[in-house]
Amino acid sequence: MLRYAPALTIALLIGPVLFGLAATLAPAFGWLPSLGGMELTFDHFHAFLAYPGVPLPLALSLATGLAATALGLLITFAFVAGWAGTPTFARMQHAISPLLAIPHAAAALGLAFLVAPSGFLMRLISPWLTGLERPPDWLIVGDPWGLTMIAGLVVKEVPFLLLVTLAALPQTQAVSGRRIATSFGYGRIAAFAFVTWPRIYGQIRLAVFAVLAYATSVVDVAVILGPSIPPTLAVRLTQWMADPDIALRFTASAGAVVQLAITGLAILLWIGGEKLASLLSVALRDHGLRMRRDGLARNTALTAMMATAATVFGGLTVLAIWSVAGLWQFPDTFPETLTTRTWARALPSMGDSLATTVTVAIASTALATLLTLGCLERETRTGRTGGNRALWLLYLPLIVPQVSFVFGLQLFFISARFDATWAALVLTHLVFVLPYVFLSLSDPWRAQDPRYGALAAGLGAKPSRVFWRIRLPMMTKPALTAAAVGFAVSVGQYLPTLLVGAGRYETVTTRAVALASGGDRRVLGAYAFAQMVLPFLAFLVATLVPALLHRNRRAMVATA
Repeated sequence: MLRYAPALTIALLIGPVLFGLAATLAPAFGWLPSLGGMELTFDHFHAFLAYPGVPLPLALSLATGLAATALGLLITFAFVAGWAGTPTFARMQHAISPLLAIPHAAAALGLAFLVAPSGFLMRLISPWLTGLERPPDWLIVGDPWGLTMIAGLVVKEVPFLLLVTLAALPQTQAVSGRRIATSFGYGRIAAFAFVTWPRIYGQIRLAVFAVLAYATSVVDVAVILGPSIPPTLAVRLTQWMADPDIALRFTASAGAVVQLAITGLAILLWIGGEKLASLLSVALRDHGLRMRRDGLARNTALTAMMATAATVFGGLTVLAIWSVAGLWQFPDTFPETLTTRTWARALPSMGDSLATTVTVAIASTALATLLTLGCLERETRTGRTGGNRALWLLYLPLIVPQVSFVFGLQLFFISARFDATWAALVLTHLVFVLPYVFLSLSDPWRAQDPRYGALAAGLGAKPSRVFWRIRLPMMTKPALTAAAVGFAVSVGQYLPTLLVGAGRYETVTTRAVALASGGDRRVLGAYAFAQMVLPFLAFLVATLVPALLHRNRRAMVATA
């Protein structure tokens, strides 16, 4: 059965993307017989471009995506360059790691509750510093420049970029490179930039492209933090797809193709920026820039990283407080009373959303973990990894904008009478969960000592017995951690659930984003808090189960 695992995995990764793109391209050019589209035409592109206010969403999507990715990568680079190998770096790494479990929508809601004119930060300084007794009439959340949206994307993408950088760091001989460079008088940041960073960036480049593609086409964060008049392109397209006017489906499909082009343009501009940055780095190196006194730059990087963690944790804390708040008038720093009435009111209606969220996440994560284990075990037995092509395939669902193929996937499911079903929702979530599970588990799996398996085989154990009795028990903790990552990814899926679920299946994420447009803050806090807690429970299981299984095996606990 293992021989079919790689082919099945590739089919489940690439098939929905290709079918979705095809089903988006066809109506974009006028071909959708079920809605009367029987001839190829460019009229729908003309209609899209003629729609009032279209150029601004295009520019906004491109600018915010590039700015958020560049700022997030700069913070990650500066922090790793200035502090790698220090006790401070280890402490910050442990503090930042839990942020990976937080869905984008929950982090965005937390930021909104912090920085809004009536948010917690304004309450902290009012009225003693600002003199305000009422919230100021400032457009912070939803500002027309998308600055708050950029901040929301940065605080959530920095932990991911830090994780992939840390995974690449041991393969670059960073310690020896830094020692050699510092012996020639280079500071920590200059040594890292000239010696180590080029090798690291080559390994994390696809991950950066994935972040850029997400930032240029994000929907949930843009709905919560982005401007509304006009919204970003992805939000506008989502509104058209939900519009009762069926003719807008053709225009939305044309816009989805344009969104794909916008993301492609962003990647091309990024590649051009890479070349300019490389030329600048070589020029600075050749001119002898050493940055011996880089204390200010290092402390600035540390402050930015600490601010990232503090913003997310602070926002989530405020969400939790709002979910149990009684009367909380501005400018009171804290609510006058705490009550569970909000939870008592929200839980009955939250039950179906929680059930859908958990069951879909468990099913898609279980399938992703089984496929990943099958591929990695097949790789172990054959010694073939697939190389860079396999890595591109893994990142394809992350680099292609969701809005560009989930629209088509929805139409494909409708034509196949498979839409608005639990199985369709699981399959769609699997497309996004599988890459993260594979990327999380592949490195630990490949790093395990092959001599254990060889020794068992030498004693007569069959390959299947070696897998079940040797490799899988040793990989219990990495496998469960990868599954927890996949569970968190599934919980955070907004657009696939909204479109493929077709309103029949609602998760805590789709409900929280819907409430963000003007619902009760207390109920919104309850839904956002539930969205945040679910991934943490998954990581708690991933920590406790190996500890219980290996409680009588000290060596297994140490190496798990």
